Amino acid sequence: MGTIFSSILGHPDACVSPGTSLGDLPESCVASVLEYMDPQEICKVALLNRAFRGASFADFVWESKLPLNYEALIEKLFDNFPSNLCKKEIYSRLCRRNFFDGATKEAWLEKRSGKTCLLISSYGLAITGIEDRRYWNRIPSGESRFESIAYLQQTWWFEVNGEVEFPFPVGSYSLFFRLHLGKRTKRFCRQVCNSEHVHGWDIKPVKFQLATSDGQHATSQCYLREPGSWILYHGGDFVVENSAVLTKVKFSMTQIDCTHTKGGLCVDSVLIYPSELKKSLKRF
Repeated sequence: MGTIFSSILGHPDACVSPGTSLGDLPESCVASVLEYMDPQEICKVALLNRAFRGASFADFVWESKLPLNYEALIEKLFDNFPSNLCKKEIYSRLCRRNFFDGATKEAWLEKRSGKTCLLISSYGLAITGIEDRRYWNRIPSGESRFESIAYLQQTWWFEVNGEVEFPFPVGSYSLFFRLHLGKRTKRFCRQVCNSEHVHGWDIKPVKFQLATSDGQHATSQCYLREPGSWILYHGGDFVVENSAVLTKVKFSMTQIDCTHTKGGLCVDSVLIYPSELKKSLKRF
């Protein structure tokens, strides 16, 4: 549809009678075409003229881009959401970073697809020993969306648990732990990685587990490697088939082999992302 519409824009004389222009098309006709375009394309063509701009505000156009359970998302994320917003404004609000649960979590719609994404900060995770400064520290970081990470110097027993109950729209989702081997610091206006405390992650793998309230389970394990880079480690996938009920997801990351210590790890967050959009995570 986008290709067809582009050809119309490029060759108006082929579709419009002499003496008329695209600006003469009824807004209702234009809106019917916009319904088949993605949100970013709609915003671009809205700049063409007044008719296209008016059509770009049609509620039925943007309702087709919103998740079917968008009202449940609004109820979860906002305490006082304006009742007089058009569907385009609702879509725009949901695409922003919307914090909830004491700002330990955030959710948003991916702008191009309208798919739901969720991020849980290290403050929203249950980290064994996090209060003991001999092993763990909370440190500020401009590389975190929450501006803070949990840094492990050394431990025998590593365990990170978390859970979230959320009105996920129907679809497939992938869960990732965002981790970094080595302590990132800024020196002479440059980010450098201190790998002094990195050890133990190549001896035994880390185990990831995931379980949902409707009985889905996933287990995997891998070694942590590549110091100096933020990496999304895949913790499992799950499928939501009924958006009318809340889905509870429990997840964990453990390395509890006490035959050796491990350390030098930064824990930033846990990301739940639409599985079909995983390729775009290279820029996350």
